[in-house]
Amino acid sequence: MTPAVTAPPPAWPAVPPLAPGTAPYAAPGGGYGQGVVQHPADPLTLLAHGIGSQHDLPISPFYAFAGAFTALFVSFLALGLLWSASRFRGDRSGIALPAGLQRVADAPATRTALRGLGLAAALAVLLHLLLGPDDPARNPAPGAVYVLLWVGLVPASLLLGPVWRLLNPLRALHRALSRLWHPEVRPLPARVGQWPAAAGLFAFTWLELVSPDPASTTTLLSVLAGYATVQLLLAARFGERWFADGDAFEAYSALLARLSPLGRRSDGRLVLRNPFHGLDATPERPGLVATVCVLLGSTAYDGFSDNPSWINAIQTSPLGRTAAATLGLLGSVALVAALYCLCAAATRLVCGPHPGPLTAFAHSLVPIALGYLVAHYFSLLVTEGPRTVSMAFGTDNAPEPLSPLGPGGLAALQVVAVVTGHVLGVIAAHDRSVRLFPPAKAVAGQLPLFALMITYTVGGLSLLLN
Repeated sequence: MTPAVTAPPPAWPAVPPLAPGTAPYAAPGGGYGQGVVQHPADPLTLLAHGIGSQHDLPISPFYAFAGAFTALFVSFLALGLLWSASRFRGDRSGIALPAGLQRVADAPATRTALRGLGLAAALAVLLHLLLGPDDPARNPAPGAVYVLLWVGLVPASLLLGPVWRLLNPLRALHRALSRLWHPEVRPLPARVGQWPAAAGLFAFTWLELVSPDPASTTTLLSVLAGYATVQLLLAARFGERWFADGDAFEAYSALLARLSPLGRRSDGRLVLRNPFHGLDATPERPGLVATVCVLLGSTAYDGFSDNPSWINAIQTSPLGRTAAATLGLLGSVALVAALYCLCAAATRLVCGPHPGPLTAFAHSLVPIALGYLVAHYFSLLVTEGPRTVSMAFGTDNAPEPLSPLGPGGLAALQVVAVVTGHVLGVIAAHDRSVRLFPPAKAVAGQLPLFALMITYTVGGLSLLLN
């Protein structure tokens, strides 16, 4: 993970390798994950993505792009020839799990225990922010927010479903406050949709990637306190259902959980399902496209923000580093969204009017966003995650972050994650296309989407390999 930091001046001195056993760390004043590194020859060497530079991975760009294009073309042709009718049934599908297991999962005691766990974790982070040192190398709070929460929600939601809905400490606080105060609850306008979640996700990624001092305890305390206050006030006005779309982390977890093998059928039963069925059940709501585009665009910005030319550009910008980086993040999200909107317009032009021209295929972007998240943050989670937990439990000598994969294995994982995400997106888009359009136009209607997938693939692999 690579929040913005105070970067080196445009002229970079040659830096010898770190001495054996010397661990780079995120220092005060640097962002979490991409921090200022203490080094005898150059104290401002950048640590990018928790693993070193993404631009020197030992894999041939030719083979990576050739494999990606082959996978996309073969899947597109096979789907066009062999998949002529919609096969995904959304929330009507799934094999029901044993009733006893569902009773335990839905029991009030289970829900209370999970809410208590979320509150305890939030209290621990708060205490570390209030009482701990203002140094992310010795305080686990920044790692808890940027690694365990932001990155850890990805595997947790994929394996267990929308877990943040059960752990969310803000829900627990709202319920406790509601027993003391009973304000008039008003309905949330349908047009609001997931726009609050999209705005919240953008604000968090700005904090992580752009803000001058994202790992500072003062910064985190101020931001978390402000976010909690706003969320609780809006929940008091619109009721607990506000969190489903208004809380950025809950919407983020729920969106990724669409690809979980665990889910709920429309009758409320807990089921095992094909993840494509869960993805197909993604509600087409206002703000869905914005939410996915923020995930894609912010991850893309994270990919190129450690490029020396970009660092030099924002360091020398007359607007100042923070303003220039903010425009870069905004531009990345806007570019992803503009490409998708052009694709939706082209699909409408080829196939004629169809319901929800923007949201009808937005669900197909979710596996692409997941692929980017895995490619960029896997190493950060498996190295800094255990270190953060170790610090939280008071271990004085936290282990040095060591990736379980070598450079070659990591490069292969990143390429496979990006390509797999796009192939899954092609499958989801094809199934939706054959459902919405007559057979004569179903394949032609996918051509703009296919072109979009290729464009995103080229961009994603370029950020990883160049």
